[in-house]
Amino acid sequence: MAHDVVGTVLITEEEIKAKAVELGEVITKDFEGEEVVLVGILRGSVPWMAELMKRIDLDMKIDFMACSSYGADTKSSGQVRIVKDLEFDVSGKNVIIVEDIVDSGLTLKYLKGYMEARSVGCVRICTLLDKPSRRKVDIHVDYTGFQVEDKFIVGYGLDYDQRYRNLPYITYLED
Repeated sequence: MAHDVVGTVLITEEEIKAKAVELGEVITKDFEGEEVVLVGILRGSVPWMAELMKRIDLDMKIDFMACSSYGADTKSSGQVRIVKDLEFDVSGKNVIIVEDIVDSGLTLKYLKGYMEARSVGCVRICTLLDKPSRRKVDIHVDYTGFQVEDKFIVGYGLDYDQRYRNLPYITYLED
């Protein structure tokens, strides 16, 4: 794999794991004695969700959804489409949507409304990365790992045209 377009390391694997411990403790406290359903948004959230779920000490189910708003571009198209839906009923459940990055907020706003229409108990959002400078809609993120600047971020599950997901750290593509 060519790494010649990748910038410097922004967030190390150790920092990501430490953040998973921190947020896992907060989520455990927030939902003490309750069950949660973690809904990972494929594909980028997989490494983050795997790290996070090990740190949450609650009864838990997991499921995944796949949504698309990027394709092979570096900018969101603004059109959200569900490619893979949940495999079980989440009515009445506490749902935590797990994302790799919140950029425009369009996908998460859509997904939050989609979950609320399913009569869930509550919907919370947990993201590894937040890029507030790119926000196009007002969306509240309940659990945030790190804020990043306006660069095209890759690594630790985040990709550009399906590349760079396997990097064990967070970096960015050079212009």
